[in-house]
Amino acid sequence: MKRAITLVGLLACLHAWAQNPAHESPPAASAAAAHAQATTASGAQQFTLKNGMQLIVQPDRRAPTAVHMVWLRVGAMDEVDGTSGVAHVLEHMMFKGSKAVPPGEFSRRVAALGGQENAFTSRDYTGYYQQIPADRLADVMRLESDRFAHNQWPDAEFTKEIEVVKEERRMRTEDQPRAALIEQLFASTFIASPYRRPVVGWMSDLDSMTPEDVRRFHRDWYVPGNAAVVVAGDVDPAQVLALAEKTYGTIPARALPARKPRTEPAQQGLRRIAFKAPAEQAYVALAFRVPGVTRLEDMTDADRDGLALLVLSAVLSGYDGARLERALTQGADRVADGADSQASILGRGPALFLMTGVPAAGKTSAQVEEALRAEVARVAREGVSEAELSRVKTQWAASTIYARDSLYSQASDLGSNWVQGLPLDADERMLKLLRAVTPQQVQSVAARYFGDDQLTVATLLPQPVAAGAKRAAPAPDAAGGRVH
Repeated sequence: MKRAITLVGLLACLHAWAQNPAHESPPAASAAAAHAQATTASGAQQFTLKNGMQLIVQPDRRAPTAVHMVWLRVGAMDEVDGTSGVAHVLEHMMFKGSKAVPPGEFSRRVAALGGQENAFTSRDYTGYYQQIPADRLADVMRLESDRFAHNQWPDAEFTKEIEVVKEERRMRTEDQPRAALIEQLFASTFIASPYRRPVVGWMSDLDSMTPEDVRRFHRDWYVPGNAAVVVAGDVDPAQVLALAEKTYGTIPARALPARKPRTEPAQQGLRRIAFKAPAEQAYVALAFRVPGVTRLEDMTDADRDGLALLVLSAVLSGYDGARLERALTQGADRVADGADSQASILGRGPALFLMTGVPAAGKTSAQVEEALRAEVARVAREGVSEAELSRVKTQWAASTIYARDSLYSQASDLGSNWVQGLPLDADERMLKLLRAVTPQQVQSVAARYFGDDQLTVATLLPQPVAAGAKRAAPAPDAAGGRVH
């Protein structure tokens, strides 16, 4: 597929500490196994530390490297109005020091270890990672656990960094018409759900944000019971468990704030917005409210429909020459320069099925919108072939297998599975379930979930581009993820 589907599912000390995993005497492997709460066929094991923090370890002995990640079940959807963007700002401020590590020193120490590191924020979660030589795992676990528990910085650091975040918003959203359109689309599609707010935050909220807003968010949500440490690579689970208890396990347990449901009300009719921005081409985006996948066992009809919608999206645009490309962008009467679909059916919030298109010269956004909907209607009317499904299922299987070559992908999949409350082996289970989706199921969801009452349409109306102001137009990130 164009989007690699690992199916759940984003993405290294000036001196060594006293010891590292290679030098410690680990408890017997059987002791770790006795405490493991879950184990997969690939050897991944999940443990609970004494303070409630989760530890997930995936051994992979093919190279002497390791990926260390911390995942938190908190993101933009956990913010409150007036502080949008605070989860992402906190991600930035986590690099600005602790009681023991001065601002800027964290990244310098990771680099000195021969590693690389970064972080990311989405609507659903926040994550931090380092890729390092396996024998330096102890060093980064001490560093990361320190800033998790003791993030500390002067107000002057916040004053500088908030301007960095504002510039990021300008460059990635306000100066990118398509990204700005998607932001407006989410704000119009959702009323009660916090998914309506952008991950980077509204500019007025960034302007009024205070250091205390960020510190409060850290105190509330960066607690052991809301986090999972994921380690993949040339490691021994028993050894990593012992080290995790010495570092993360000493952080005091604290209660989490109560999470309000903020359930999105049913949509009662088509919504349509027009967005004006300097641009050379129009752009249209259709967002259909659809069911998501919330469980992989004892699935409901809605869960099964979510899987069928994922397959439908793959049939429409999941490979070169798929239906949307053939129908809209090829031939003398083509209506679009590009067309795409995306089934966002996994997440802590409501699911969407997105369809987008760029009108070809001489064509209108209305024509592209009509053509996009016509392709779904054709599936609803005529169905799909077994050959089409076989093709996308084969590609999914291949992408899942290839993802295992990457330690980062292995760790990322395990972390995202945990965030969403899915089992560690969710990728394998999803693949098995997707292989079982039938042409009749795909035809059925195409017929039931693409009416006007479930639809919000956003259209970009191009305005003149000032001389010298031309910018590249990257594909908008509908998931709203932000990388530090």
